Amino acid sequence: MSAVLDELAAGGVRLAVPLLLASAGELLSERAGVLNLSVEGMMLTGAFAGAAGALASGSAVVGVLTAIAAGLVVALLQAVLSVTLRADQIVTGITINALALGGTTYAARLLFGDGNADSVPGFDPLPVPLLRDVPVLGPALFEQSVLGYVAFAVTGALAVGCARRTPWGLAVDAVGEDATTADRCGLPVRAVRYAVVLLTGAVSALAGAQLALSEVHAFSDNITAGIGYLAVVAVIAGRWRAWPTVLACLFFGVAQALQFAAPALGLHVSAPLLTTLPYVFALLAVSGLVGRSRAPAGLTVPFLRGS
Repeated sequence: MSAVLDELAAGGVRLAVPLLLASAGELLSERAGVLNLSVEGMMLTGAFAGAAGALASGSAVVGVLTAIAAGLVVALLQAVLSVTLRADQIVTGITINALALGGTTYAARLLFGDGNADSVPGFDPLPVPLLRDVPVLGPALFEQSVLGYVAFAVTGALAVGCARRTPWGLAVDAVGEDATTADRCGLPVRAVRYAVVLLTGAVSALAGAQLALSEVHAFSDNITAGIGYLAVVAVIAGRWRAWPTVLACLFFGVAQALQFAAPALGLHVSAPLLTTLPYVFALLAVSGLVGRSRAPAGLTVPFLRGS
């Protein structure tokens, strides 16, 4: 049973890593007033670009850099539409996701022939001696790939560096709560919103690269399979706060891993039912049944100077 619990914890954390990265960027973006439903598209584009870059260069590191660059391009499109042109953020996000799905599927068929890239250079697990032997937490935290450890570091840095009491965190919250007042106080509202959207694009693309280069060493059509949407829901379930959002991501990861560990745990539950578990919780979170909280007052509200 201990071995099964270790495997469940390790699988849950491994599946939560992309969610942690994407939700870290999404949390900042929403705190600044921009809803990035396009996180899914950013992740999918990053996964494809990472696989294509790694396959073309033979280097996983080049693949990661390619993924981040591609994610920034998608994020720039999102920022121009939602911040500069003040387009509806929900519509633009869904549209970008549809474009990313269609574009990566088509490009994969052109580059890889069958729509999949197999045997892509990637990152293998890098266990940390001694720490990996700690029960439950050891296999979960200390048998990650290099990209997994980078993901932990980036998530922690964003949580600490953009905390609500830091200068940057206060600026983000001020812009998200009342952009007009923040502008009158001298804060560059558009610059802050552009920065958080671009940051979301970079970390979401890194999350996509984690999927393609660390988890499966391959690219397949729709490899993200809705993880980007779960990242948005994790922010809502975490009540727009860092550590509760992290816990929501871990919950989603363990819920996804449970479908593989259920037989060993003696749980005779159908696999399709377990697959839907994270999405059931997502519905509960969005509906407010797991606790209500107030979203940033300026979320999805476009900023127009003088308004």
